[in-house]
Amino acid sequence: MSASAVRLVRLTKTYAGQSRPALLSLSLDVAPGEFLVLVGPSGCGKSTALRSIAGLEEPDEGQVWIGDRDVTGLAPRERDVAMVFQSYALYPHMSVRENLAFGLKLRKTPAAEIARRVGEAAETLGLTSYLDRKPRALSGGERQRVALGRAIVRRPSVFLFDEPLSNLDAQLRTHMRGELHRLHRQFGATMIYVTHDQVEAMTLGDRIAVLDKGLLQQVDTPLAVYDRPANRFVAGFLGSPAMNFLAATRSPDGATARVGDGAFRLDPADAARWREAGGGPLTVGVRPEHFVVAAADGADAVGAAASAADGLPGRVEFAEALGAETLLHVETAAGRVVVRGAPGAARGAAGNRVRLVPAPGALRLFDDAGRALGAVHAPAAP
Repeated sequence: MSASAVRLVRLTKTYAGQSRPALLSLSLDVAPGEFLVLVGPSGCGKSTALRSIAGLEEPDEGQVWIGDRDVTGLAPRERDVAMVFQSYALYPHMSVRENLAFGLKLRKTPAAEIARRVGEAAETLGLTSYLDRKPRALSGGERQRVALGRAIVRRPSVFLFDEPLSNLDAQLRTHMRGELHRLHRQFGATMIYVTHDQVEAMTLGDRIAVLDKGLLQQVDTPLAVYDRPANRFVAGFLGSPAMNFLAATRSPDGATARVGDGAFRLDPADAARWREAGGGPLTVGVRPEHFVVAAADGADAVGAAASAADGLPGRVEFAEALGAETLLHVETAAGRVVVRGAPGAARGAAGNRVRLVPAPGALRLFDDAGRALGAVHAPAAP
């Protein structure tokens, strides 16, 4: 099975009756054999982008390239892509075998070749014993595997997935994520996957492209996007619980960020970026897992480097014991802060006075436009 690159060049699409474009000048390169995930909230344009690649939507402007062909004006059947939908889209009156073979029959593939491809796909997906069953006799996970099999038998150069796991329960979603990983390794095909689920995005993608309101916000490896978000939207969208955002001012010596009635030490790089940005008020972001919970006097925070002058004082309002971790909800002068800690996190009893100290290098600084200082930003649309 060959893999092709996909290139989107300044795609723009506005639906009738809508004042805001669903996509605005989206440019994106997908390498041959890459697993790219398009992620974002409902209405961000990710499904429109996928459907434009498939030929199910015609962009108002821009081009879609698959391999070395400009396919923008070609019909879906001419693009050598296969799409797996959220709704499975199986024919209820056909058996699994007939569902798998249907697309090949339409293309007048020889019967022997159809039988061989169907058999191979069924074995790959564990469907051999289900070939004579109708879809109504299958579980949700089995139906989704049939939908995947129908794409596999086509042997396309690009696979497109439109939220294919959203109808499954949590356990099945985890299992099917593993199946998709295995299939990608086995076939080495180019795969583009749309989801609003950040767990799917983080676990499946070689890279993820984050969209909002039709605009590309950031594209990079999952961990790079999580650790170094380009802007406040990306920082808040990825991560559960979400990143804490706190208003901050710079101390006169530039060494600390004043937050509420506390202060966070700045590392030299952050201090320099803030100074270069003019030194005015900013928003400080800290992920819940990057706070150390110290006693109110600052003891035991981050070793000898901590003192009572470091960190943000607060009071534990309540704790959520989730088994593998505990979430502390802390009320501070800068607002409520969520902290992720180990099971039964120390000092987690409601009413306890604590001091929250960010781990070294954990601060993320955002200007008044929401851009992260020092981040690489997606090109702005014209």
